[in-house]
Amino acid sequence: MADFFQTGAIATLHRLGRSDVSRLERELCAFAQDSPIALVLPCHSREIGTAALRHIVRELRGVKYLKQVVVGIDQANAKEWAKARRFFGQLPQQPTLIWNSGPRMQRLYQQLEEADLDLGGPGKGRNVWTCFGYVLASEQAAMVAVHDCDILTYSRELLARLCYPVAHPSLGFDFCKGYYARYTTKLNGRVMRLMLTPLLRTLESMLGPHPYLVYMDTFRYPLAGEICLDLDLVRRTRLPCDWGFEVGMLAEVFRNSAPRAICQSELCENYDHKHQELSVRDPDRGLNKMAIDVAKSIFRTMAAEGIKLDSGLFDTLLSAYVRKAEDTMRHYGADAAINGLKFDRHEEEVALATFVRSIRAAARAFLDDPLGTPLIPNWNRVQSALPKFLDELNEAVRLDNAA
Repeated sequence: MADFFQTGAIATLHRLGRSDVSRLERELCAFAQDSPIALVLPCHSREIGTAALRHIVRELRGVKYLKQVVVGIDQANAKEWAKARRFFGQLPQQPTLIWNSGPRMQRLYQQLEEADLDLGGPGKGRNVWTCFGYVLASEQAAMVAVHDCDILTYSRELLARLCYPVAHPSLGFDFCKGYYARYTTKLNGRVMRLMLTPLLRTLESMLGPHPYLVYMDTFRYPLAGEICLDLDLVRRTRLPCDWGFEVGMLAEVFRNSAPRAICQSELCENYDHKHQELSVRDPDRGLNKMAIDVAKSIFRTMAAEGIKLDSGLFDTLLSAYVRKAEDTMRHYGADAAINGLKFDRHEEEVALATFVRSIRAAARAFLDDPLGTPLIPNWNRVQSALPKFLDELNEAVRLDNAA
């Protein structure tokens, strides 16, 4: 995206011209002397050995500014855990792996449940939260970056541009969100294009420019999985455990950090990763499930901000959203045409109809239970409830990696 337009709500750091990755990495090595950097990789066991993850590991071999690499391995049996250790053992940074399904970690999760600290079920949210806890417990880093393990177009530039704004000692940022274009021979990112952005703008048109809605609409790709944040913010932030993780994280940053300390950084020219199926008829799978969880997260954050949401508002919202999304779809059709990309109007209409049902389901769930699934407690609360827990987590991870 070769532009330098600033929206004003938060800083946007663009990718202009040819990127000099060597310069970024040299400066990051210098910054890391005072602000050591940890990288967290939330990884499902089925991702071990995939083409995307093999490529990510090849790129990471040349990254010299990382103090620590922490990989959270989810849903792995003993055989898969051993496979993960062999796979990540090729990295020169000597990464630490966390066996979330292993007996030691399960005992720690049980201890949290007994202390009324609800973590929800397995998933990206709990995985990232656990990795954050280990970074705090090991006391090696001052900031932490996170990205997914299914990025097909991964490069060292992506990681460098994600870390740079928070690592730079004089830029003043505590949190950086990645963004990028997503296209191949067609436009991708249907949940963001056809559901989230039209939904936010419909809510703004109905309720006015509430600071939270303006803030969310400022992000060019709010569903991006790439974030970087200061360790003090890690301590204060609660995480969602469902597919609303990305928007829930942004809501927590909105609550816990000043807008001047928040930025978004353009990470790469193009981005591609594993694509989810739409799952038109099953609200518990695919993009349908994702859209429901994202909408529920938005509604519950709005309620927490004091915005009244009732059945009458939701009835109006659905009609207004359809009109806004149809206009947005026309804009993307024109964008695809001028760039010579395929644009299947029927496929887009099917997605839009699915997202209408997703928003309706999210609205019903909110009206039935405005609080919904609680966020995972932040690490300050865990330390208050269980003062020795971080030490126990550190020891459990050490033993799992030494076995």
